[in-house]
Amino acid sequence: MMFRFFSAAALFVAACLPAQAFETRATAAWVYDVTTHTVLMDKNGEASLPPASMSKLMTVNMLFEALKDGRIAMDTTFGVSAHAVSFTEAGGSTMYLQQGDRPTVEDLIKGIIINSGNDACVVVAEGLSGTEAAFSEQMTERGKALGLEHSNFVNASGWPAPGHRMSMKDLGLLSVRLIEEFPELYTVFGETDFNYKNRAPANSRNRNPLLALNIGADGLKTGHTQEAGFGMVGSVKQGERRIVFAISGMTSDTERAEEAERIATWAFRQFALKTVVKAGAQVAQAAVFMGEADTIGLVPAEDVKLLIPALAQDGLQAQVVYTGPLEAPIAKGTEVAQLVITVPGLPEHRVGLLAETDVPKGGFMKRLTTAALKLRAEYIGTPAS
Repeated sequence: MMFRFFSAAALFVAACLPAQAFETRATAAWVYDVTTHTVLMDKNGEASLPPASMSKLMTVNMLFEALKDGRIAMDTTFGVSAHAVSFTEAGGSTMYLQQGDRPTVEDLIKGIIINSGNDACVVVAEGLSGTEAAFSEQMTERGKALGLEHSNFVNASGWPAPGHRMSMKDLGLLSVRLIEEFPELYTVFGETDFNYKNRAPANSRNRNPLLALNIGADGLKTGHTQEAGFGMVGSVKQGERRIVFAISGMTSDTERAEEAERIATWAFRQFALKTVVKAGAQVAQAAVFMGEADTIGLVPAEDVKLLIPALAQDGLQAQVVYTGPLEAPIAKGTEVAQLVITVPGLPEHRVGLLAETDVPKGGFMKRLTTAALKLRAEYIGTPAS
């Protein structure tokens, strides 16, 4: 018979109090530590909201994927339609394209990311899919495939439209994808100025308020419409850690800038990255059935790093969980258990534990002894008739 074993003796570190509570002024917010895959804050994070220009990140993703697939190159040029130019005439953010222009893909990437150009988004949509409507459908379909569960795209730019929605969680997850899947292209998010053909009178600068603060900010996108308020998706890297956050519903660009900096400061100052178990360090032993050895060491494959709230006082909660005894033979490096660690105020953290050594199946005498012990245990445990 197999049993589920729990051991709390595997790890002894101080238990922690939750990080000091953070009350954000945003109506919806999602804050994520990319390094440890930890959600630090979730306030209405799954609510589908008008994302304004923040949804341009999905247009950028589609463009980056086309580059990665080889369908286009950085020097590929696209035509500019009257439909694209109409967004400049309507007064939205723009890279000041005109009919007859042939911007390159590189121009358009900068025009979307740095200038937040609605015209650039339409050019990309039409260049990749023929029409903006077809591109929007493809964005929605691709978003679902990427796990964006609360997103629906009606256009390429985030222009106010019924049904055009994203959640802060989806924006955060999409941002992590852009950072991790396209590291060379992602660097454009940190650039501060782009002026296509020197046409921009005053607003050619990147609107990200964190880029000038020297705090490690390198992306991603702001957004604003009357319905959505002022929002932002940001990323900041300090040392080994990177955080991504998405906020919405701020009342002004000043409040947005202040809240973005407050969130970044809180995420780095209220949590410390600690190595709680080294790779290959034995954290427990598991019982083995019918093997040459009666126990086997359990070790993590990599360093176990956790975010520890700054106000730490007593002890982390840790358990080793496995279904056992483990039946021989067991190959070294096989995952046979999990280390489950909980920190108050943060999600549960699970780490696979591997067999530290090989355990061959026991020989004839070992199997005979084990069978005899099992029979004796069953005999002793049989109630009298």
